[in-house]
Amino acid sequence: MESETRRLVVVSNRLPAALSLEDGRWQVKAGAGGLVSALAPALRNRGGMWIGWSGTSNPEADVAGLLADFSSEAGYDLCTVPLTADEVAGYYFGFSNEIIWPLFHDLQTRCRFDPDYWRMYLDVNFKFAEVVARKTTPDDYIWIHDYHLMHQAFFLKSMGVKRKTGFFLHIPFPPPDIFMKLPWRWKLIQALTEFDLVGFQTLQDRRNFTSCLHRLMPEARVSGRGAVVTVDMGNNSLRVGAFPISIDYNQFADIARRPEVADRAFAIKEALRHRKIILGVDRLDYTKGIPERIRSIRTMLHRYPDLKGQVNFVQIAVPSREEVDEYKELRTEIEQLVGRVNGEFSFPGWVPVHYHYRSFPPDELAAYYLAADTALVTPLRDGMNLVAKEYCACNVNEDGALVLSEFAGAAAQLQKNAYLVNPYDLEGVAKALHRVFHWDREERQRHMSRLRDQIRRNNIYWWVDSFLQAGIARKLGDFPALDTMTYERG
Repeated sequence: MESETRRLVVVSNRLPAALSLEDGRWQVKAGAGGLVSALAPALRNRGGMWIGWSGTSNPEADVAGLLADFSSEAGYDLCTVPLTADEVAGYYFGFSNEIIWPLFHDLQTRCRFDPDYWRMYLDVNFKFAEVVARKTTPDDYIWIHDYHLMHQAFFLKSMGVKRKTGFFLHIPFPPPDIFMKLPWRWKLIQALTEFDLVGFQTLQDRRNFTSCLHRLMPEARVSGRGAVVTVDMGNNSLRVGAFPISIDYNQFADIARRPEVADRAFAIKEALRHRKIILGVDRLDYTKGIPERIRSIRTMLHRYPDLKGQVNFVQIAVPSREEVDEYKELRTEIEQLVGRVNGEFSFPGWVPVHYHYRSFPPDELAAYYLAADTALVTPLRDGMNLVAKEYCACNVNEDGALVLSEFAGAAAQLQKNAYLVNPYDLEGVAKALHRVFHWDREERQRHMSRLRDQIRRNNIYWWVDSFLQAGIARKLGDFPALDTMTYERG
């Protein structure tokens, strides 16, 4: 009889803690981003393990020692995969971020199809798989995350290592006409079929994947209905499903209800003289559509002069990949656009655009969410976009409005009560902002209440449960709490 899975092992490119050298001393900082915020609550106090790269290639760093304290506080083990500077350059900055990232976001003109990147990607995936094989047991469930590690199941099987494996893609999966441009398309899709379960953010992503399968592997047969279907490959089968990722709703709502956060939100409103606030929050990336968004604000002020002096657009851009030239150029473009709009429309006592290029602590970000009358979430393409959900969770007064890109994965879930826009349509975005500006409180409350209810029901724990149920017929609660868990650590 097959033994029950007792331990959840998460594998991702980066650990949920990153090492950095500051003033000659190594520091450990909690990681940021959707993946960490999604999975840290799920693993906390349930033991298990997270395998990934520490964020440094410096051989002098005492990685194990530095991560030990973080690991004990987190409630699960951290296991590092050491990477050299050349490996990081070829596998991460190269294949992952100069090929897969732009290609899967429908921006194939930004791709650099360098064969050396592909070879390094395979080498690093094999390195990860060796660590997974060594540190886990056949009883563990191995949950692989994102586009950096699509060859994990392939290499585990090639080593003769039997593990239950699930893979979740956090970014979109492209349609065949785009995916077919990848020189290694067949090998990549074949590697994905080696997982027991492959999960995507939306049904559209899942359909794109099965369409690519049919194009490259005509023998594949899809059966079943609903969110999860079965793909029969003849000699093996896998399950393929849509599992829209979410947030810890209660955590964000509780932060927004804190008196000090409410006070900070009031101070933000007061500083802007209680004008209506339109808020954008993004990691600095060309997929997020920040330049297009600023141009939409300019279009709005041109087309609707009644809004001059009545609204402020606040854009928070979190630094990302600062060493990459493309991202430096994007930052320069955004800053120049902000300067142009403010130069064109400002008058004494009013500057239309407020731009912040820095990371915000959770309390301060929640205060901005709470203060904002409208969230403008307009990526050109996004797997999900958790900012949209964070904004709604923090909108405890239920008087906000969500203007959302139809090309964000979140649109599939939130379309009925968000105002959907095409981020490339500057006049359409301007019209949407003008319209929600004039919504009365009752209309705002009706939409926001429904948005919050949906996100509350389909929270991060629902996401984890739905994936584990499809993968191994288990729920998160089936993984015992740390004090009752006994297992040998390899």
